[in-house]
Formats: sequence, structure tokens, C-alpha cells
Amino acid sequence: MATFSSAQAVQSSGKSSQFAFAAMTSLFFIWGFVTALNDILIPHLKAAFELSYFQAMLVQFCFFGAYFIVSPLAGKLIERIGYIRGIITGLLTMAAGCLLFYPAAEVAVYGVFLLGLFVLASGITILQVSANPYVAILGEERTAASRLSLAQAINSLGHTLAPLFGAALIFGAMHADSAKAVQLPYLILAAAVVATAVGFRFLQLPELSSPVTSDGQQKDSIWQHKHLVFGAIAIFVYVGAEVSIGSFLVNYFAQPDIAGLSEKQASQMVSYYWGGAMLGRFAGALITRWIAPVYVLAFNSVMAVLLLLVTINSTGTVAVWSVLAVGFFNSIMFPTIFTLAIRGLGDLTSRGSGLLCQAIVGGALVPLLQGLVADASSVQWSFLVPALAYFYIGWYALSGSNISHNSSETKATS
Repeated sequence: MATFSSAQAVQSSGKSSQFAFAAMTSLFFIWGFVTALNDILIPHLKAAFELSYFQAMLVQFCFFGAYFIVSPLAGKLIERIGYIRGIITGLLTMAAGCLLFYPAAEVAVYGVFLLGLFVLASGITILQVSANPYVAILGEERTAASRLSLAQAINSLGHTLAPLFGAALIFGAMHADSAKAVQLPYLILAAAVVATAVGFRFLQLPELSSPVTSDGQQKDSIWQHKHLVFGAIAIFVYVGAEVSIGSFLVNYFAQPDIAGLSEKQASQMVSYYWGGAMLGRFAGALITRWIAPVYVLAFNSVMAVLLLLVTINSTGTVAVWSVLAVGFFNSIMFPTIFTLAIRGLGDLTSRGSGLLCQAIVGGALVPLLQGLVADASSVQWSFLVPALAYFYIGWYALSGSNISHNSSETKATS
């Protein structure tokens, strides 16, 4: 059984713990904002470069592909330099990725945009590997899911505001039909991220270490923890489903039989999807203190499947609001899966976090799969892809997250 000794030391000075948590939430906001901006970037680049759905989804492939490649390296980096220095490194890498958008727009080459997205996402990956476990161990283990849900709610605030920012500065720009429309927004983001990195350089935050096992022994491998492995798959399909839905909303709402909206109007509607997740996460931060997180996760996954089936089989207002409502039920999924998966990892917590962040590569692959289905049939029927992902999450909540799947844990406690 893991003990959160470092975090408990921080808890002894309540103000220090609260200030550290508040500082961390700013990071969740930033990467949520940048990630959701892809939902506006995709239809813009699709039109500017005359791309197919599959080609447009390469935006998410390069962005979330960085998680798969960089996460293992990030986990080892955090072990060497610590959470706080890891955060600063991640922020500066993000800024470099944002700055690459300027030359990409000047030369009007889609591949350079994809390179910028990869660098940008590499920085976010380092942030995720640093901030998620930091927040999880910044207090008692029993409230870890609630604490991470609250941080993720701030992340969703960033997701909610980004489509409005993108609609105004990209689709509302003077050169809205050209690649140059993205230059100003990403220069603004680069400046904001650098300012945040400078701020973290001078903040006196507690440098926590990973929780240790009560018997002082370190486990040999993360792969013997099956609840972690199943959790990594759950993160893979969850992020894939959430990102894939958001990526298709602008094009979906532009269809005459769905809503017939302009790109700018549809972009503004995307805010409701992420806004629902924000509200759900604030609610989930309270609910998971009283109801076992596994049951909340199972209920939300069932609701997501039902809502997607409704949008597939309807048109007009019903189709629009049923798919937007999925955002509300996405709310507690990531923090709940994450905290269920890292239970009992002890000294392997940072590596387990790295594996879970590596699984975020689902955001690269699932949208590609949905893009293939959309090209072969329609955008509407392509929502069957995320529906299958939520079905797996329901299974993980009720069965796969059971720590008894780990035979070595069972033997240790028998």
C-alpha cells in the first residue's frame, strides 16, 4: 500500500499546499486551451489546403503522436530533474512549437504546421507527466480523484474558451481563408506560455517526490500491475474519443441536415462541448467524494454511448445537442481513470504516469480511424467509433480497474 508521505508533509502547512494546487491549475488551463484550439485549426487548415478528412486528422495524429514518443522520455526526465523543473522545460518547449506556426504560415506548407504541432505537443506531454502525478500526490490518496477532477475542470475552462478565441482570431481574421490567419493567435500563445515559465521559475513550490511503498520495496516493473495496463488502454480510447468528437463538430454542424452553420458559428458551438466537460468536472469533484469513482465512471460511459447513438439516428437540434451533451459525461473520465490506474504503484508512480500519458496517443489514432469512416460513409455514422471507446471504459470501471487483477498484489496481501 502506498503512503503519500511527501504530500502529507506539504499538508502540514495548508497555505503551501493550496498555493501549489492553485499554481498547478494554471498549467491545466494552458494545455486545455492549446489542445482545444486544434478543433478550430483542423477545419481551417482543411479548407486552406483542400484536405480530405483523413488528411485533416493528421493534425491530431502529429499532436497526440508526441505523447507516445515523448512520454517515456518525459517520465525519466522528471525522475532526474524533478516536477518543477520539468514543468518549466515543458512550457518552454510549448512556446517553441507555437513560434513555428509563423514560418509555417509564411511558406504555406502543411508539413511545417505538423512539425510545429509535434513540438508544441511534446511540451504539453512533459507538463502532463509532471503536473498530473504532482496534483494526485498533493494530499490524501482517498481524495486524489476529486482533486484531479477539480484541476481537470480548470483544464476544461481552457477548452471552453479556446474555440471562442479561435473563432474570433482565425475565422474572423482579415486573411481567414489563408494559412496566415493562425500567425497572430499562436504568437500570443507563445508569449503567454513564456511568461508562465518565468513565473514558475520564481515561485517557491514544494518539490514533491513520488509516493513510496510502506514496506520500502520497489516493484520491478509497471507491467505486472494489470489495473495500470488496462487503465492505459482506457486512457487511449477515452482521449481518442473525446478528441475525435471535438475534431468533427465544426464540419458536422455545417451539414445542412444537422445545423447548416457557418464555420465561425460552428466553432462557437464547440465551446458548449468543452463547457459541458467543465461543469461536469466541477460537479464530479464533489460527487466522487461521496460516491465511489468507479460507479460514476461506469454511469458516465453508458450515457456517452446512448447520446452518440441518438446523434447518429437523428437530425437538426436533437443531433446537435445530443453530441454536445457527451462533453458533460466526458468530465470525470480522465482524472478517474488516471487515479484508479496509479493506485499502489509506489516508487513506480512517475513511470506509471509516463505510461498513462503515452496512452494519450489515442488522440492521434482514433480521429484518423473516424476520419476513414467519415470518408467511406458520413461524418454522422463515424460517431460509432467513439461509441465503441466508451463501451470499453464502462468495462474498465466495473472490472478492469480492480486491483485484484494484479496477481503480485494479491499474493502480497494474502
